[in-house]
Amino acid sequence: MNRKMKQLFLKKGKEESLLRFHPWVFSGAVHHTEGDIAEGDTVRVLTATGDFIAVGHYQQGSITVRVLSFSDTTIDDAFWAERLQQAFNARRAMGLTDNSLTTAYRLVHGEGDMLPGLIIDIYGQTAVMQAHSIGMHRSRHQIARQLVAVMQGRIAHVYYKSETTLPFMEPENGFIIGGSDENIALENGLRFYVDWQRGQKTGFFVDQRDNRSLLEHYAHQRRVLNMFCYTGGFSFYAMRGGAQLVHSVDSSAKAIELTRRNVELNFPGDPRHKAFCEDAFKYLDGIDGYDLIILDPPAFAKHRGALHNALKGYTRLNAKAFEKIAPGGILFTFSCSQVVTKDHFRNAVFTAAAQARRSVRILHQLHQPADHPINIYHPEGEYLKGLVVYVD
Repeated sequence: MNRKMKQLFLKKGKEESLLRFHPWVFSGAVHHTEGDIAEGDTVRVLTATGDFIAVGHYQQGSITVRVLSFSDTTIDDAFWAERLQQAFNARRAMGLTDNSLTTAYRLVHGEGDMLPGLIIDIYGQTAVMQAHSIGMHRSRHQIARQLVAVMQGRIAHVYYKSETTLPFMEPENGFIIGGSDENIALENGLRFYVDWQRGQKTGFFVDQRDNRSLLEHYAHQRRVLNMFCYTGGFSFYAMRGGAQLVHSVDSSAKAIELTRRNVELNFPGDPRHKAFCEDAFKYLDGIDGYDLIILDPPAFAKHRGALHNALKGYTRLNAKAFEKIAPGGILFTFSCSQVVTKDHFRNAVFTAAAQARRSVRILHQLHQPADHPINIYHPEGEYLKGLVVYVD
């Protein structure tokens, strides 16, 4: 037991979820704290009768403690090294750590790797680390040092990027170990630029790798529309798959520029690709003739209060695509909103198909890849869901 660690006591009966190894303590479950606890401190969580139950990072807000361990352990270099090694071992089992065709993957996926509040994506020799909790932010240098050791020469640089996830902390983006201008990574043999400085998330959406690969198999001789294209991942997979034409659309001029660069990196001078900086609904209103459409919008719901409007948005978006897609067309459609369940999303797509009066068959039900694992005790970690449907 670490008697130096500050302590938090739960209300009577509020330990039930923790006994089932759920990694969050909500504010309503807290009875009182001992000592002057600051945000980001590591605390011991005790039941109302004083029995130990967990160790985690304290933070003000609806999630008061993110559990790091259900053992009474010290959170030190050895702890970080062990957890990072476990994450690395899992990726090695997936065939990702020494793959000459894929140098981009997620090494740490928050609760899915028993490190809630921490994301680490690998892009070649650079790891991009992002904190979603103040505790992980305060531990960033310690984690980075252990990360380099665990990776055993596979990375040389650690870039820290948390200004969008912890804006109230005003953390500065930048290299905390090493430094490199090399920002080209590989995914299934295709190259892409990673804008870890100004791009969304850690610079690229590595969670769509398997789904992009699936799309490649459907793209042959099809006219492809990639909506919300961001950096164009689905677009250059479609081109390698033999698409007749590929049009990429995003409302961000920066995203369109990066898409153009990525397409040019893989298919220089190829006339099949065009990119458009335009609002999604406005663009869909004016088109016809595509027979493969990808809808991969940003999260429509960041919290449960936005769920109703989010489902209306997904229904409206998919209905428009169903109206416009050619007979015999294929739609890849996604939601990355954590609060939107698979059933919620499926019902929204069903409603959209009915509104458009199209006959629709499900070909695939999609999800996040293995390097974005879901902690079995934390079902909220299943955030990405998608459908591939055939439209008569």
